[in-house]
Amino acid sequence: MHVSIIIPAFNEERLIESCLHSIREALSFNQHFNFTHEIIVVDNNSTDSTASLAKAAGAVVFEPINHIARARAAGAQAVKGDWFIFLDADCLMSKELLKDIFQLIQSGKYVAAGSTLLMRDLTWWAKSLLKIWTMLSVTFRWAAGALMVCNAQAYREVGGFNLNLYAAEEISFSQQMKQWGRAHRLKFTILTAHPIETSSRKIHLYSAREVFAQFLSLVLHPYQTLHSKKKLSMWYDGRR
Repeated sequence: MHVSIIIPAFNEERLIESCLHSIREALSFNQHFNFTHEIIVVDNNSTDSTASLAKAAGAVVFEPINHIARARAAGAQAVKGDWFIFLDADCLMSKELLKDIFQLIQSGKYVAAGSTLLMRDLTWWAKSLLKIWTMLSVTFRWAAGALMVCNAQAYREVGGFNLNLYAAEEISFSQQMKQWGRAHRLKFTILTAHPIETSSRKIHLYSAREVFAQFLSLVLHPYQTLHSKKKLSMWYDGRR
């Protein structure tokens, strides 16, 4: 089994090395699975040293259009894995979570999976939002963009990510994976035993007012908001 780990990255010089180090440690711990692997970072038109830092650790491809779905798609096009692991550059992969992923792949019972999230140093209201998201994610089996695992054949047959969306493409993708899985008698799950650790920086970089304004825009005008980069400042204004 060959696994491709795909990391989209835009101006991630502060965190990309920690992310890559965590992956290497997790892979070393789980080498008894005898899976081959490749790691590729997709430089999504960064203006900092993200690309040079990533090149020191492995392969890098370039996606000139600043768009998370396009970055993930560019990575998927460049790799040859039987399974894809899409991991955001501000995440840390634990050896326990990677073991869960490898066991899931090895079982032959699943088409795709996501994971619950671990965020440190959250404010009280951010903890409440995370609890709500976790409930929705587990109940409806919606993968968070921080970590998505999928069968490569299924990815290609559903057409990959919806490039018309600038956010929440992971939810659309989850729905497509579940549909493909039902047709092939394979399951989709959200892993909960060992959440993926992801940065809580947005909570510290944006005020509560800005966060709730973004949330309100998504609730009141979901179609217009998700299809417009300008309306998704928390994803695309470049604040780091």
